[in-house]
Amino acid sequence: MKVLMFGTDVNSLISGSDTQKRLIEYGSLVGEIHLVLLKKNSEIKDERLEISRNVWVYPTNCPKWQRIFLAYKIGKKIIHDSEFLPAGRHGMIHDSLITAQDPFETGLVGYWLKKKFGIPLQLQIHTDFMNSYFRAESLKNRARYWLGKFLVKRADCVRVVSNRIKNSLLKIIDQGLKINILPIFVDVQKIKNAPIKIDLHKKYPGRFIILMASRLTKEKNISLAIEAIKKVKDRGLKIKDFLLLIVGEGPERKNIQFLISNYQLQNDIVLESWTDDLISYYKTADLFLLTSNYEGYGRTAVEALAVDLSVVMTDVGLAREIVHDGENGLIVPVGDVSALAVAIKKSINEPRELARWRSNSQKYLPKLNKEENLAMYKKIWESC
Repeated sequence: MKVLMFGTDVNSLISGSDTQKRLIEYGSLVGEIHLVLLKKNSEIKDERLEISRNVWVYPTNCPKWQRIFLAYKIGKKIIHDSEFLPAGRHGMIHDSLITAQDPFETGLVGYWLKKKFGIPLQLQIHTDFMNSYFRAESLKNRARYWLGKFLVKRADCVRVVSNRIKNSLLKIIDQGLKINILPIFVDVQKIKNAPIKIDLHKKYPGRFIILMASRLTKEKNISLAIEAIKKVKDRGLKIKDFLLLIVGEGPERKNIQFLISNYQLQNDIVLESWTDDLISYYKTADLFLLTSNYEGYGRTAVEALAVDLSVVMTDVGLAREIVHDGENGLIVPVGDVSALAVAIKKSINEPRELARWRSNSQKYLPKLNKEENLAMYKKIWESC
């Protein structure tokens, strides 16, 4: 099988990165993989980068508005040069697949090539784009919502990362479309075995540590957590000394810093830059918090649960699949600051409940190991 991919993760170009390692593993499943990146990386001058004996990456180093057109041009050349189709039999399927990493720009390029060559198209969906919060966030997201609806109906199969996304798609598509659920793989055993290099309780002694770790973007709604902390403080609730530790980088950083300062919560909330040793943070925190408006999955919550760290989260992504309300954490309505404040207070003030949640942390985690996950990946490609 030959696979033509379209994606946007520039880490595919970085030697030794988790993304590139994963791409090489996918290469072990098939004859060839060609990944066209709709991203610019000024450090990479090559038009094609060979990262293993049968995996190549093609960056589109051009202005943003040109990328989908250049990606289409590169894709056409790959199909011809790498013989994705039988010689002289245009439009016949020849053990090949086009897969796009989202149902938006990359999906559009994949759809154009499917139309031209008749090669099956798989769309991978990691974001719950049918969610009303997604559409309301920006005009760009609203356009992507309509594009996603158009493309999903024209794909040959779809891979989603959660039941939540599958259920949202079933509202708009024919029941006959293949929808495969394959969660984002998290190496639970590797996380468990990783040593603790930083102990948060030594770094912030005497505090009940609530950890958040994410990109600092609008959809993550970090401000909801800050407002919940303010509500807890304003009510004068008698709870033990606690700290909200926010770890991440992103465009909302200045707004978050302003909100912390404006609410005079500098002693209660710390904003740290992203760390490569997040596992140590999971292992030495007391509670993990996720307050997104929408998620496709929620990988950080899985990583937290893997080391028996209980989770309080909004009703998004893997909530009710892997996090179960009252069993291994708490689930609150999206955007509900009062419910979140109550959940935080409960987590801090009821240590027996917290201990019970921790004992159930791994109860609903995916059971697939890396080899089984890769085998499922291959099976999904073959079925498409």
